[in-house]
Amino acid sequence: MSDLKKMYRTLAQDPFPGEMTIRLGDQEFTFTKRTWTIDGEEKGLRYGENPDQPAALFELTGGGIALDGVALRGPGEGLVSALTEEHMLQAGKHPGKINLTDVDNGINILQYLTAKPAAVILKHNNPSGAAWTDEGIAVAVERAFRSDRIAAFGGAVVVNRPVDETTAELINSSYFEVVAAPAYEGNSLEILKKRKNLRILQIPGLANLEKLVGVPFLDLKSLNDGGIVAQVSFRNRILCADDFIPAEAEKDGATYIARKPNESETEDLIFAWAVEAGVTSNSVIFAKDGVTTAIGTGEQDRVGCVELTIHKAYTKYADLLCFDEEGCSLYEFKLRARTDEDAAKRLADIEARTSEARGGLAGSVLVSDGFFPFRDGVDVALAQGVTAIAQPGGSIRDWEIIGAVNEATPQVAMVFTGQRSFKH
Repeated sequence: MSDLKKMYRTLAQDPFPGEMTIRLGDQEFTFTKRTWTIDGEEKGLRYGENPDQPAALFELTGGGIALDGVALRGPGEGLVSALTEEHMLQAGKHPGKINLTDVDNGINILQYLTAKPAAVILKHNNPSGAAWTDEGIAVAVERAFRSDRIAAFGGAVVVNRPVDETTAELINSSYFEVVAAPAYEGNSLEILKKRKNLRILQIPGLANLEKLVGVPFLDLKSLNDGGIVAQVSFRNRILCADDFIPAEAEKDGATYIARKPNESETEDLIFAWAVEAGVTSNSVIFAKDGVTTAIGTGEQDRVGCVELTIHKAYTKYADLLCFDEEGCSLYEFKLRARTDEDAAKRLADIEARTSEARGGLAGSVLVSDGFFPFRDGVDVALAQGVTAIAQPGGSIRDWEIIGAVNEATPQVAMVFTGQRSFKH
């Protein structure tokens, strides 16, 4: 067993050259491999997605490319790829590919949430929880964590405001692999360093993410045959309330119009659509009061995604009650309840309260990264007390979907985003 554990501590040898060039016609980008001097030794990425996959990080350092008159993000705008030893405040076991791509996807989400202190916790390149609030970064981190305490274990915390001592203590109260922030105030760094294997990254650009919005980058996807799909990166068009499109549709001469969301619903829809930019499709997100209440990722059918996300919400809600009241996880408490009659009664009470609260989903809004092809997914969400929905629109059954929210009591709001937010 000790030999098996060794593979996670062993660096994969890096065979990649120090430079890379990508040429599109007569335009090109040049990249320089990023390495760090750690413990007196020059090291690149720990390894790729798995320990037996060598990998390298390349920073865009030269050239420029414009497509259809739009300049892509160029040299001098690096964030994760621009990390130096100065920014790697504690290397821990030093980063591998997954650590950095999780931080990168956190940045992808946070670029749309600059108006308030915001936190994203990521696991396997999907957010497990996200929150933004006027109450400060510590509150945002705590709410993001409590939205899915189970999945947050071993994740990456990315924030858009400096980490203070309170936030550092919160982060240290659980197990995380990485924390990334624009700065660290007071004794926060000393507090975080008590976790010797924690990778602590300072990325100053996290304080200025609004500069990224609207500026696309060259997005490359490699195929199994060695081919490459090149695309312009996704750009979120929903940045304020006026960017939503009223949900209207016609069918057989009749016009169907959905209720407009109120101010608080609109703000939650804007927040959730920003988080949606970092979630693997098919996906849906439930959110309430600036916090994700449930995130569904990577499902093949939309109604199934809604159903599974609801199941996750109920599980996470019951787990949080167990953690707060019994000091253990839901699964640990279920095990105890098998042989402890009193624990079994308390577990039944927790499950009853979870059901009554509908897993914390009542009063949430819902966003969907693609349109609803049928009303089934909407009906499932409405049964949980959702009050407003945002979705791309464009289905031949939009009239039916609008009819579903109009039939709800009280009437549920709906708006269209006018864009899909798939991420593969």
